[in-house]
Amino acid sequence: MARVAHREQLEITMDYANLPDVSARSRSNKHSQGAAAAAPGRKLARLVAVSFGLLCILQAAINISLRFAFYSKTSCIKTVETEELKNLTDQYFQQGWVYFRPSFYYISSIAKSWKDSRDDCLQRGADLAIINTKEEQDFTRNFKKVMWIGLTETAIKGTWKWVDGTPLSKSYWGPDEPNGFEGKNEDCVEINFFDFENSWNDIPCENQNFWICEKKLVS
Repeated sequence: MARVAHREQLEITMDYANLPDVSARSRSNKHSQGAAAAAPGRKLARLVAVSFGLLCILQAAINISLRFAFYSKTSCIKTVETEELKNLTDQYFQQGWVYFRPSFYYISSIAKSWKDSRDDCLQRGADLAIINTKEEQDFTRNFKKVMWIGLTETAIKGTWKWVDGTPLSKSYWGPDEPNGFEGKNEDCVEINFFDFENSWNDIPCENQNFWICEKKLVS
């Protein structure tokens, strides 16, 4: 009887030892479920990162394309403008105009009154010259001609304005000018003392003079 009891006890002990570890299996299942649940999140994160990278590359490509198109268009416009300016310059030179930055100038070969002289300039798409700088003043004197410029006296005595309506600011009057010599209405201005920087003289507008037209280039 003792042997039988001992054998049964041994078999029970052995069977108990061979039972599966329920807690370990539970932990393994939980780990597998957690990993399975985390996998879609990691895939989504990778997908978002890849998509963002592709968008950045696409944006960079679009920017480069737009810049290239803009520079190409700008280059074409500049080429056309340069060609048009060259053609225009050749045309003016053939008509007797002289270039001095940033304008073309035409000096008449006959004499007229101030009004008739201005009318001639207007018909040429220009106007009597407006002198704004010392360089331009020196340029006009170099022609060694007595000629009208686009400056007149207004209804207010002693107030002078250019043909574009701007008031006189910098002047190059000759000695004792303007003076309304002998009480005359000397309301128009000529370049007279061309050997000197201060070469302007006021005389009656009906006098006959050469004239200088100015046509500004459109920038």
